[in-house]
Amino acid sequence: MDRTDKSVADRDEGVAVGYTLVLPPNWSRIPLRDGTDEAIMRIVDEAVADLPDDMPRDQIPQVRLELVRRLRKAAADARKSGGLDLYLPVQQMHGVTVAASFVVSEITLATGAEPSLILARLLADAEKSQPTAVDGSVGYRNERVARGSGDEGGEYASRRVDYVLAVPEDDTRWVTVGFSTLADGDPKGQFADVLVELFDALMTTFRWTRSSR
Repeated sequence: MDRTDKSVADRDEGVAVGYTLVLPPNWSRIPLRDGTDEAIMRIVDEAVADLPDDMPRDQIPQVRLELVRRLRKAAADARKSGGLDLYLPVQQMHGVTVAASFVVSEITLATGAEPSLILARLLADAEKSQPTAVDGSVGYRNERVARGSGDEGGEYASRRVDYVLAVPEDDTRWVTVGFSTLADGDPKGQFADVLVELFDALMTTFRWTRSSR
């Protein structure tokens, strides 16, 4: 499995400055602050190299351009919501193309507040939320089905899971990890359940990294 590490923000010594997590096979990270295009081109190169040998060579440039377009759009959308990193599967899993991704984002509050009070408010506002703890941080996990229009070019129904975590020793920052999947078209189906279980298992590997004192 791949291991990835991304800085949340540069802060004083002894506080959380980033995180690590263990990715499932065939998943990759696209950083959203620096090196975005380089990561996208690397993913596209690997995907093109795995295309079937019998694909007509004159179709490869179009496939490449479409992959670049989709990844750049996904990165731009994730960046708009304060995303730090976008993660997505870059190869088929057991012969199946997986329509799923998750984004790690940072929320900075204007003033400090007690994490337990913020958590209580989040739990009150979010449907089907439950408190959780990840690497010692208080937070909550929310799971839902987001309805889409289904129109051409519009968003289809998706299964979503969000973790919201207080950054240790800093009551002005929270980190969100938001997962979304179309699964096989049925966001309440068995395949969607499997993908949610995979994401929850991934979140058990989430660890904060701290600056040395």
